[in-house]
Amino acid sequence: MFWVLLLFLAWAFAGTACARLCLAAVRTDAPDAPDVPDAPWAGERDLTLYEAAFLSGGPARVADVALVSMARQRRLLLAHTGWATVVDPRGHDEIEQSVIGAIGPGGQSRIAPVRTRAAGTEAVRRLADGLVHAGLAVPEGSGTVASAVRQVRAAALAVAALGTTALLLPGDTGTPRPLVGAWFALPLILTLSSLAIARFEVHPYSPWASPAGQRLLRALTGKPAGDERSFLTSVAVRGVRAIGEPELRAAFTHRDQPLRE
Repeated sequence: MFWVLLLFLAWAFAGTACARLCLAAVRTDAPDAPDVPDAPWAGERDLTLYEAAFLSGGPARVADVALVSMARQRRLLLAHTGWATVVDPRGHDEIEQSVIGAIGPGGQSRIAPVRTRAAGTEAVRRLADGLVHAGLAVPEGSGTVASAVRQVRAAALAVAALGTTALLLPGDTGTPRPLVGAWFALPLILTLSSLAIARFEVHPYSPWASPAGQRLLRALTGKPAGDERSFLTSVAVRGVRAIGEPELRAAFTHRDQPLRE
C-alpha cells in the first residue's frame, strides 16, 4: 500500500498550494492598502517612467529605462557588443546617477553587471518603498498571486509525478491500477481547476504591481504613441523587446561567445 503514502503527499502538495492561492486572491480583492493614508489618491495620479518600469518589471526594468533614455540622448553609448560607455557623467536624476555609478570610475563596463548593480541601489529601493507606501506595489516578501500560481503549477507537476510513480510500482498494489490513477486524478483536477479559475479571475499575475498599480499600467498602454516619452513608456511596460533599433536592442541581448582554442 505504498501508493497510499504517495497519495497523501499528492494531496498535501495540492491542498497547501491551492490554499495559498486562495489566500493570495482574497488579499488581492481586498481594498488596496487600507492602512496606507496615500492609497485613496494613488489610483488618480499619473505614473512616472521609473514607476511604470518598476511596476511592470521590477528593479531591473528601472535600470533598463534609465540606460535606454540616456542612450537616446547620446549621454551614454550602448554598443551592440554589450558595453556601456559614459559620454556625459552628469545624471539628470538619482536613478541616472546610480547607473553612472554602477558603470564605475573608468566610464565603461559590461551592460549586464551595470543593470544588476543599478537595480540594487538605494535610489531604486526608495522608489519601491514609495510605490508600496502609495498602495501601487506589492510589499517585498508578501504572498502574491504570481508566486502562489507558481506553487500550484509545481504542485500539479508533483502530483503527476507521484501518480506516475504509483502506477509504475512493481508487484500487486492490492488495488486495481485504474482506481489508483483515479485517486491521483482528484488532486490533479484540483490544481488544474485552481489554475484555470485564477487565469480568469485574477489574471494578470504581477509580482510587483498591486491591483491599483495594474490599473494605472493599463491606462498607460491606452495612451497614444509617437513621441519620445511614448517610446520610453513602451520600454518601461514591455521591456527591451519594445526597442525598435536593432543595434540598441542588441546591446541588451548580447552574450559573450565562449573562447575557442
